[in-house]
Amino acid sequence: MPSEVRGVVSRGKGEPVGLETVVVPDPGPGEALVDVQACGVCHTDLHYKEGGIGTDFPYLLGHEAAGVVSAVGPGVTEVAPGDFVILNWRAVCGNCRACRRGRPWYCFNTFNATQKMTLADGTPLSPALGIGAFAEKTLVAAGQCTKVDPEAPATVAGLLGCGVMAGIGAAINTGAVGRGDSVAVFGCGGVGDAAIAGAALAGATTIIGVDVDDRKLGWAREFGATHTVNSTSTDPVAAIRALTDGNGVDVAIEAVGLPEVYRQAFYARDLAGTVVLVGVPRPEMTIELPMLDVFGRGGALKSSWYGDCLPTRDFPTLIALHRQGRLPLDKFVSETIGIGDVEEAFARMHRGEVLRSVVVF
Repeated sequence: MPSEVRGVVSRGKGEPVGLETVVVPDPGPGEALVDVQACGVCHTDLHYKEGGIGTDFPYLLGHEAAGVVSAVGPGVTEVAPGDFVILNWRAVCGNCRACRRGRPWYCFNTFNATQKMTLADGTPLSPALGIGAFAEKTLVAAGQCTKVDPEAPATVAGLLGCGVMAGIGAAINTGAVGRGDSVAVFGCGGVGDAAIAGAALAGATTIIGVDVDDRKLGWAREFGATHTVNSTSTDPVAAIRALTDGNGVDVAIEAVGLPEVYRQAFYARDLAGTVVLVGVPRPEMTIELPMLDVFGRGGALKSSWYGDCLPTRDFPTLIALHRQGRLPLDKFVSETIGIGDVEEAFARMHRGEVLRSVVVF
């Protein structure tokens, strides 16, 4: 029998979100019903609300979540009722050309639940990133549930569902940061600080955080930045070169999504260094670089989508590292809030006052 729960819905571009009744179907073949325990307030949800991702309103927001599986549909074997899981938006298919080549983190055919959650009047909802977890229950494809250690707090575990995984993965998976490397991270919000934490975990010895906000630079130091640069008063490229014997860094990670910041990252890297773009640009943005510089500087220009993660591999590992005291995921949680407080949490996030507000149920 379908469940009626409370959920945070965005009905139109730029409109305040509202708390509404959401009808969640029983799981069908290949699907799982999850009792959400915690869900982070991510910039992606704000992009949905502002119409920056699509126009398939109304949206059921929320995607950075953890909870407990309450029911599964026919044919589901990877999870069972009672399992503590992190929700992911990259349920790999196993059959596309990327998966067949042994690169499932690039899967070109990820999938979501087949059935639609709706409003009480039957209006279909578009779940953010195929999840829709600002709700007491949500329906997802079973492959979107990654089982992890149930001793991990849901408020911490859920953050791996998006932003924190994107940042850590940008450093470790995409940028391949290694022992003794030098790294610069442009943008020290949630994703950027996660990249800093990932670089520290990987053994980088010089980690430079760049931002326009001294408060965020303070956060960067807490996650492992060895140096910080406020780019409103200092040329970040010159500062980074000065900190690396005039060479530039081995890996420059752009976690803002702005052309001018990407150019800074491009010129702040060493010859044959790597640039990783994990910040999400707007559709109208373009960038121009001299082709001779692209050719002559060598190295690699990479994009990192969801940190090139494989949830079944990465989520349990990162939770284990957190439980061992080696990855401070709890530092990302600025506050816990109720389900009715999401609109104000968006405002605090926009003002740069928090790393993550986390809705708890």
